[in-house]
Amino acid sequence: MELLFMHPCNASAWVPKNPSISKNRLKPTRTRCVLANSEAAPTHKVTVHDRQRGIVYEFRVPEDQYILHSAEDQDITLPFACRHGCCTSCAVRVKSGQLRQPEALGISTELKDKGYALLCVGFPTSDLEVETQDEDEVYWLQFGRYFARGPIERDDYALELAMGDE
Repeated sequence: MELLFMHPCNASAWVPKNPSISKNRLKPTRTRCVLANSEAAPTHKVTVHDRQRGIVYEFRVPEDQYILHSAEDQDITLPFACRHGCCTSCAVRVKSGQLRQPEALGISTELKDKGYALLCVGFPTSDLEVETQDEDEVYWLQFGRYFARGPIERDDYALELAMGDE
């Protein structure tokens, strides 16, 4: 079997439309892993309850593709930020089913054991039903015990002052 690897599935490639454009003006494009002469990976039904938008999405995801990437390929918009498993923007709570997330650095083993997962680096291993979480909530569960003063309150006045300096 011949394997053709273009880029890792979660990599971003900088591809200029015009070779004369400088690197800092380039836009990232996602690429896929390509396995030539291989059997198609099993697919699973993924149901995402987006609490913030009040929408339920159902779509199919192959076992060898990230849930977030597969959703985007099907024109489904889910929350995300880093795409590398390092933050909590795409955090979900698993209601049923299983997924594999070896690259999920943004949540602790303790939170994974409690059913939390990251869609950007999650691979379904069965039919899966998840519910999006508030990013601040998950961040607090992850790091709150390290901050003695509790969560940070938003200060709109300080934000207005900061924005005025720009």
